[in-house]
Amino acid sequence: MIGKIKKGRSFGGCIRYVTQKDDAKIIASEGVLLGTAEEMARSFRWQCLLNPDVAKPVGHIALSFKPEDAPRLTDAFMARLAEEYLELMGIRNTQFIVVRHHGTGNPHCHIVFNRVDFDGKVISDSNDFRRNERVTKMLKEKYSLTYSEGKQAVKTEKLHASERVKYEIYRAVKEALRSADTWKEFQNRLLKMGVEMEFKYKGNTNEVQGIRLIKDNQSFKGSEIDRSFSWSRLDAALDHNHVLSLIHISEPTRRTPISYAVFCLKKKKKKRHIAY
Repeated sequence: MIGKIKKGRSFGGCIRYVTQKDDAKIIASEGVLLGTAEEMARSFRWQCLLNPDVAKPVGHIALSFKPEDAPRLTDAFMARLAEEYLELMGIRNTQFIVVRHHGTGNPHCHIVFNRVDFDGKVISDSNDFRRNERVTKMLKEKYSLTYSEGKQAVKTEKLHASERVKYEIYRAVKEALRSADTWKEFQNRLLKMGVEMEFKYKGNTNEVQGIRLIKDNQSFKGSEIDRSFSWSRLDAALDHNHVLSLIHISEPTRRTPISYAVFCLKKKKKKRHIAY
């Protein structure tokens, strides 16, 4: 389950897009006079008069599901997921329609909602992309929906050059993190896979602020590849690997106590320097 959020100005254009397809079907609605695309758009626009200063009153969300979930996704179940999604996103007390499409291999539906609610208040879009990630994850776990295979499974040969390089860097970082427990080892493992890494420092100090990853003369900030590749998150991942290496020492009959390993980690954190 993936949610994609957009905002716009024209209810007419959005409603025509989601409803005027041969396979389109309205499976849920609230507060909208159903009829032709123009009649529904007019119904949305009437409510906008309660707060005419809102520049982009149109909310449009596409919810997509994996083909493996198709047998379970009846119209009623998809409508239930859509309405629960709206509630968890804080999109309530307003008009909406949920339109299902059957024209692709991935089951999906479109939600059109009014960002001006029944009381004339604006439905906030603050951090809606982050909330969207959290809510879709909650629903996937609650209803045991199929998770995407992630970036590891993307067929890079079909991507444009810059996107292809991003995915190649992503895979290289994931591979390097499997065993590296210091920044130097991590950097060396990346080099073996054709990826250079540079640190970004704060002003003229030795304080690290971020990293850049370079491949095929293309350079990206770590967080541009994946949010988990920021300096702080990678540093935490390497620390975690370091703790594991302390706990599982080479002699098979001995183990470093976990309390000692945690002590070493705290000591390392206190120094706040890059371990080479």
